[in-house]
Amino acid sequence: MFRYFPTNYVWNLSVDLAIEMGARIGEIEEMCAPLQEAARQPDAAGSQAFRETWANMADKLCGLAEEDEGKGRMLSAGEKYNRAATYYLSCERLQAHGAPGRTELYQRFLQTFQRGIELSRENCERVEIPYEGKHLSGLLVRAEGVSGPAPILVQVNGLDSTKEMKYRVGLPAWLAKRGVSSLIIDQPGTGEALRLHDLTARFDSEHWASRVVDWLETRDDIDARRIGLEGVSLGGYYCPRAVAFEPRFACGVVWGANHDWRDVQKRRLEKEGSFPVPHYWSHVSWVWGAKDTDQFMAIAEQVHLDGILDRIKVPFLVTHGEKDSQIPVKWAHRTYDQLVNSPKRELKIFTEREGGVQHSSFDNSINAGQYIADWVAEVLGGRTA
Repeated sequence: MFRYFPTNYVWNLSVDLAIEMGARIGEIEEMCAPLQEAARQPDAAGSQAFRETWANMADKLCGLAEEDEGKGRMLSAGEKYNRAATYYLSCERLQAHGAPGRTELYQRFLQTFQRGIELSRENCERVEIPYEGKHLSGLLVRAEGVSGPAPILVQVNGLDSTKEMKYRVGLPAWLAKRGVSSLIIDQPGTGEALRLHDLTARFDSEHWASRVVDWLETRDDIDARRIGLEGVSLGGYYCPRAVAFEPRFACGVVWGANHDWRDVQKRRLEKEGSFPVPHYWSHVSWVWGAKDTDQFMAIAEQVHLDGILDRIKVPFLVTHGEKDSQIPVKWAHRTYDQLVNSPKRELKIFTEREGGVQHSSFDNSINAGQYIADWVAEVLGGRTA
C-alpha cells in the first residue's frame, strides 16, 4: 500500500484510489505536499484542507481544458476533465454529510466527469433506471467485437464508492475487451441515489437488483440469460444477497468479501480495524437512514449472509486481499464455505505475489481485476484471448 501520509489510513486510501482511477503522481505530489500537518488534524479541519488542495488542482485542470477546447483540441481537454473529475470526487468523498458546499462540489464532479467522457469519446453511456418513482443512475459500457446480444456484468458499489470510481478503476474496460458489457450503478445508499435522491441503503439488496434486471431484459443489446452481478467492499454483502434471492442472475462475484458486516460494526465500536472515511458514524447513519448510531447498529444486525447463501445455484467467485485491514480475510472463507449449492464456486485470496492484498485490492487493482474479468468472461461466454 502506498502510504503518502504515515499516520492517516483514510487519506492514504483516498490517494491510492485516486491513483487507481488515473491520477498523475506529479499532481498527487502538488496536492498532498502541503497537507502533512493537516493529516494529523481532527476530521473536520483535516478534511477541509484536503478539499481545498484537491479541488484547486481540479479547477486548474478544468481551466486548462477550456483552453484546449478553445483551440479545438478536444481529446486533450477530455483527458484533463477526466482527471479533474477524479480529484473533485476524491475530496468530496471525505467531506462530512451536510458539510457546506458538498452538494455543489458533487454536482461539479458529475458535470466534469460527463464532459470528460464526451470529449474523450469513451465507450461509456449514462443511463437511468426507474426505481421507486425516482431513478438509479448507471454507466453502460458495451462489449467490444460482439454481434448480437452480449453478456453483461452489473457492478455495484460498497459503502462509500460511486459508479464513476468503479468505472475508472478499469474493470468495465477489461470486460469490454473480453466481449462482456458492464452496467455500473449507484444503488440506494451510494452516489447519486443517496446524494441527490435521498435513496438510502437497504439490507434486502434484491429489491433494487431485481429492478435492474427488469430494465436489462427490455434491451435488445443484452442477453438476459447471461446477466452477472459483482459487488466491491460492502457490495460483497449486497451482491451475494441479491444473487441468492434473484435467480435471473447467471453468476456472482465479490471483490472483497463482506459476509458479516454487523460484526465489523461491533468491532469498529471497539476501535478495531480501519475506517474507510472520516466522520464514520455520521456517514453510516446517513447511508442507512438512521437518526443516530444506536438506530444504525440496530439496522446493521440484518446485514449478514448466514442462512442465505445455500440459495445460490449459479457460479460464484469470492475474492479478498490477504492483508485487508478493514474486513478480516476469515469472512471470505465463511462466504465460500456457505456456497454449498453453487455449481462452480471459487475462492481467490490475493497475495503479495500478484498484488491487490489490501481492501478490495485498492493498493493495486490491475492483476486482481484482470483475474475477475477472466473468470467472468469464462462463465458468461466471453473471451480471454
